[in-house]
Amino acid sequence: MRSESKPDSHNDEGALVQQAIDGDQDAFEILYNQYLEPIYRYVYFRVEDEKEAEDLTEEVFIRAWEGLPRYQHGKYPFMSWVYRIAHNLLVDYHRKRKTMQISETQLRYIGASTSSIEEQAAQNHTHGLLHQAIGKLNADEQQVILLRFIQGLSHQEISAIIGKSEGACRVIQHRALTNLSRYLKHSQTD
Repeated sequence: MRSESKPDSHNDEGALVQQAIDGDQDAFEILYNQYLEPIYRYVYFRVEDEKEAEDLTEEVFIRAWEGLPRYQHGKYPFMSWVYRIAHNLLVDYHRKRKTMQISETQLRYIGASTSSIEEQAAQNHTHGLLHQAIGKLNADEQQVILLRFIQGLSHQEISAIIGKSEGACRVIQHRALTNLSRYLKHSQTD
């Protein structure tokens, strides 16, 4: 059963966005409820602190509400625009703290639960190695890996978020995966 308050298609979302731009708080609330969880999850994976993630997520939506008059309907999907706001806020957050790494908690989220203690131990070891390898990637590579494989976004959506072309996002992803493979092979020989 579908909820009447959620947009069923891009056109319905477009109408909600336009209503929100026109000052309709109820329309913005529907958009907020639709994107709250994915934006929170995206932010949480970058800061790993529930309180900080909650505060930053709220700041994303405050900025989105305040920035609605400047949103260019049709230029980017609303979702990409909100993720871009979150991305910019996180860049500022990490710039102040000089940290920008994908953590072991984020990697655990990727993996499915295992059935035995041995499998769990092996998975934890793998997560630790992967965490170290991802930590060696540059910020753009980490960002693309997070958006693509943890958030499950398309290259088109990622390009709108990080402000690079789809082709550049694909190149960054390829480079990141190549580097991860090299780092992981090197760590296994140590």
